[in-house]
Amino acid sequence: MTIRAPFRSPRGISAVVALLAIGAAGCSDVVDSAKNGATKVARQRSVFSLSTGDCYNPNSEKIEGEALAIELVPCDEPHRGQVVGEFDIEEKGEFPGDEAVTAIADERCPAEAGEFAPDTWALPEGVGLSYYTPTAESWATGDRAVSCTYTKESGEFTGSLKAGAKSLKPEQKTYLNGANAVYDALWTNQPEAENVEEDLEGYKAQADAVATALDAHLDGLRGIEGTETGKLRSRLEETAGHWKDAAKAGDAEAFYVAYDPAFTGLDPNDTVAARKELGLATTVPADDAEVWAS
Repeated sequence: MTIRAPFRSPRGISAVVALLAIGAAGCSDVVDSAKNGATKVARQRSVFSLSTGDCYNPNSEKIEGEALAIELVPCDEPHRGQVVGEFDIEEKGEFPGDEAVTAIADERCPAEAGEFAPDTWALPEGVGLSYYTPTAESWATGDRAVSCTYTKESGEFTGSLKAGAKSLKPEQKTYLNGANAVYDALWTNQPEAENVEEDLEGYKAQADAVATALDAHLDGLRGIEGTETGKLRSRLEETAGHWKDAAKAGDAEAFYVAYDPAFTGLDPNDTVAARKELGLATTVPADDAEVWAS
């Protein structure tokens, strides 16, 4: 399967661990290293055996690449990743290609992750969505499974990320469902062209998708009481209007005029007060903060 760690066979991993242990300085250090190495080897599992909720460490510092095995660890120990959802690709026949498989994971994994940990603001810093997907070789053996994971690119985190929808109050769930859909619409529909002039229709389609998601989000917010939530709703109603104007723009210049206040209106910093009122996480993720700061 492929994740977005160079491939090493379980036998190769064991050898590396053993060599590291023997190379340690001092007798007690050698013993401790050997114990740690033995534990790591004993925890090796096939990536095909991953289940939702499993916490693990890749056997490579790199996240992307092919892998057959991972180190399964208790979630209360430091680890780099956790499986947050799984599904099978329904396509039959020949392997559809890496790009097609990735596109399916891109579409399905955010929803799977959203059920497992709905509030992305509550995730540890540096944790991002990735997935194990079938390769052409594993596909030929019947592999159709996709494992969606939250993985830390560098460093580790401790504890499970699970905070499923069942643990949320109705108003929290409504808010998160709406807000997540808006930002998903923004980023998953981002045109490849850097300039609006190169793909006006693509940018207009993105604006239409965001406007549609905002309308649904506003419907949900109208059923939530609270002063700050009401203020946010008013701001987003105005923002939705700008996205609709962008979606109807007759040329690039008109699009830019509408897009500037439309994008600014989605600044996550403007949602902090409403989130606090709803009892949700209030620290803007670093990546989002950087985008809107620029």
